[in-house]
Amino acid sequence: MLLTAGNDSIRIDLSQGGRVTALSVSGLDVIVSEDPEPLAWGCYPMVPWAGRVREGQFTWENLSVQLPVRMPPHAIHGTVLDRAWHQTEARRLESLLGDEWPWRGTARSDFQMTEGRFHWKLTVSSEEQAMPAMLGWHPWFLKQLADGSRAALAFRADAMYRRDAVGIPTGTRKSPSPGPWDDCFTGVHEAPRIRWSNGLILEVSSTCDHWVIYDQLEHALCVEPQSGPPDVFNQGKCDVVRPGFPLVHTMTWRWWWESESPSHDPQTQSHGGDPNA
Repeated sequence: MLLTAGNDSIRIDLSQGGRVTALSVSGLDVIVSEDPEPLAWGCYPMVPWAGRVREGQFTWENLSVQLPVRMPPHAIHGTVLDRAWHQTEARRLESLLGDEWPWRGTARSDFQMTEGRFHWKLTVSSEEQAMPAMLGWHPWFLKQLADGSRAALAFRADAMYRRDAVGIPTGTRKSPSPGPWDDCFTGVHEAPRIRWSNGLILEVSSTCDHWVIYDQLEHALCVEPQSGPPDVFNQGKCDVVRPGFPLVHTMTWRWWWESESPSHDPQTQSHGGDPNA
């Protein structure tokens, strides 16, 4: 699937988890476009959970669940990131959650693109019974573009989760420490922005209220909106999805050049906008 607006384009690969594989702004690619490890490129939806689940295990309503362990010894980033999705409308994709998930459910992506703006609505639905759920997005932005320009992140948060010895949040929070980070944050009042030294600015906003920042690598920067923290099922903070009552969130990217003024868009506030829009 190819979306275009003005001089910009976004490519989405249905066979690779319905992920964005390229964002080209005036001919410059800003996303990691390939990697042999499915976790490490593009921008993919994380459904029906995001981040790690400790040892792939949790209990919900007396049911003991063992998830596939993608990053031993933990489960990570859901069941659909490398599953084939199906196009059901012009700008809509769907995927079953699969047999790895104990409940019958569906993930749906809806896309909109206009000049300087990309809007992605992600929906998780249950077909038969109540189930726990969480969702998020995992974009891999390039720290250095083809023209040699380098990225800097503008990001502020009120709190970050404490992590244990294996890097999983404990459920308690503290004041943010200096980066580099592989951490989950809350209290993000302004949409994070990436500015490359050539003057290109990209803003990530979402109706989600948790953000994971991963900036420890030399080549890439991850700014991940999520509806909860990693290991959410073991912390008892997950959403509950029932037939007819899905979990819905949105993520919006806006980009412009420093010499320009970004157009006003009420849907790009960090926690604003209607998730059903």
